[in-house]
Amino acid sequence: MENLNKSNTKSAGRIFRQLAWLAVASLSIGLPARGTAAVSSGQASIGTNALLNEPWSPEKLYAILSSPNAEARENLYRAAFAAGPPIIPKLEAALKDGRTAEFAAQTLAYLGGQRVVDILAKLVNDPRNLDLRRFYYGALGGSDDPQNVKILLNKIRTSDHEPDRTVTQDAILALSISSDPSLVPKLRQAEKEVTDPVIQDDINTAATVIGLRAKYLESPAGRSAGSSLPQAIRTYFMPALEGSPEGDGTGQENSQSDIQIKIHLVTYSPDKARALAAVDFEDPQAVAYYQIVLQKRRRAWTVSSVWLGQELEIHPEASKPAKPQ
Repeated sequence: MENLNKSNTKSAGRIFRQLAWLAVASLSIGLPARGTAAVSSGQASIGTNALLNEPWSPEKLYAILSSPNAEARENLYRAAFAAGPPIIPKLEAALKDGRTAEFAAQTLAYLGGQRVVDILAKLVNDPRNLDLRRFYYGALGGSDDPQNVKILLNKIRTSDHEPDRTVTQDAILALSISSDPSLVPKLRQAEKEVTDPVIQDDINTAATVIGLRAKYLESPAGRSAGSSLPQAIRTYFMPALEGSPEGDGTGQENSQSDIQIKIHLVTYSPDKARALAAVDFEDPQAVAYYQIVLQKRRRAWTVSSVWLGQELEIHPEASKPAKPQ
């Protein structure tokens, strides 16, 4: 049995370094995995109907959200997501209660759209110590709106004045979804304007990831790639396939069997135009758990926002039997 040690930080940069510098030929991606069927909005309809039609009890919601039962917590988020835009007023009201504010902000960010962005923008000046601003910046990712890109870049450039580093890292992660090569020089310039070495490293990695993804999409393989939901996730992780032309500096390579991308749960919005996918990224050193939101535009799925959850470091040597003396 492998010994899994939970990382104490959620560093967007560390995961993107893993993705950008892994030189592998291809990765295994399937839907579904782990023997779990994909979840449609209909399959989540029981919880969804209750959330839509019954009064919310902050006490009951908090009991679920604070429960050690991870499946119950995830089911609550997915039931709310499956409800779609009709649940937005209840989520907006739930932002006012500290017990349900994070649940409401995260679910709103999953739902996306300008209406949601306008609601989440109010959290930037929220006086409570609830760390909700990250949901606003995270929701701006995957957007073609130049104003949203400008907001994220400004947040990154002013990171030296941000007391919470994770807020800036979520802004970097949001921009890292892009495949627009024009962002690369802007990020390189932003890297020069900040002094935090961790943030500098994350910006550098994001610029590299965007450049590699853009290069892939301009290649014959990228132009001929499909537009399915699994392919959209594959494109997001494509830097792991392409690797860095300069190498990762470790002198080691990972084979195809070393890397696994698992899509093990997908929930759809009522109109089937938006999806929430639980995705695991695993290499020999670590496992990272993602919630990836995808949007269907002109019949093609694209990544809209990415939320990095728990990261676990893998130490297989800890489980090896001691060598005989």
